[in-house]
Amino acid sequence: MKQRPIRWSVYAGLTPAILIVVFAYIGTIVWTVGISFTDSRMLPVARFAGFNQYIRLFGTERWLTSIQNMVIFGVLMIGISLVLGFLLAVALDQRIRAEGFLRTVILYPYAISFIVTGLVWQWILNPTLGIEQTVRGWGFESFRFDWIIQKETAIYCVVLAGVWHAAGLVMAIMLAGLRGIDPDLWKASRIDGIKPWRFYWHIVVPILRPSFISATVLLSLGVVKLYDLVLVLTGGGPGFSSDVPAKFVMDYLFQRQNIGLATAAATTLLITVLCVLTPWLYAEYFRAEKRKD
Repeated sequence: MKQRPIRWSVYAGLTPAILIVVFAYIGTIVWTVGISFTDSRMLPVARFAGFNQYIRLFGTERWLTSIQNMVIFGVLMIGISLVLGFLLAVALDQRIRAEGFLRTVILYPYAISFIVTGLVWQWILNPTLGIEQTVRGWGFESFRFDWIIQKETAIYCVVLAGVWHAAGLVMAIMLAGLRGIDPDLWKASRIDGIKPWRFYWHIVVPILRPSFISATVLLSLGVVKLYDLVLVLTGGGPGFSSDVPAKFVMDYLFQRQNIGLATAAATTLLITVLCVLTPWLYAEYFRAEKRKD
């Protein structure tokens, strides 16, 4: 059998991209992990310090609080966005009037940056400017909605802004999935007298499983790198009650000038993401490929 000639032009064209991935992506990851095992402060040094930075990291209350806030934000934001986005997609799938306009309005928050989202919700939740002041102006003097200045509830304000930002993306993904379902399934369910909620729960949701997975992965990436929304909306406060890991890393890297601790935090976050994604990727793709074989 005649072998295909090697197309060197293809490899030559891919070389810049490969070099960028190796040096700018993998290289920086290796460098970050290496620095986390040194006692670097303002500037990186090569003095090996073992696991001292990691011991110090997990003895820092602010870091533990930021991890807890990331989990709270991730679980609530992803869960609520998936449910709300799916319900909005179901509503728009009914061929209602002005569907294009409504779809644009719902998707619009995702088109703006987290900076703008944070500013908008900072005004809305500000007790002297937003909802609380407006309702009190209507005559309800005892009304209070000051979550953004309370330590116990500040992180939930971030969740609220995150849901507003992300629900439109989930809606678009789910609506595309709904429009791809065979119309004969809908007709058969009506003929058999299946209740709509049963049809959606037992048939539509399993069919849209890839859409749910795609939306979850995209939202999870936003959770891990959450920084600008918190920075603008609450500044991580009151105190550090709404702090998140990315803000912790940036503060220790640029403000507190502790490169060693910042890279240890970044490495811990990377390992956590890999520990979560690796079993899921194996279950979703590699095991599925083995079943096909």
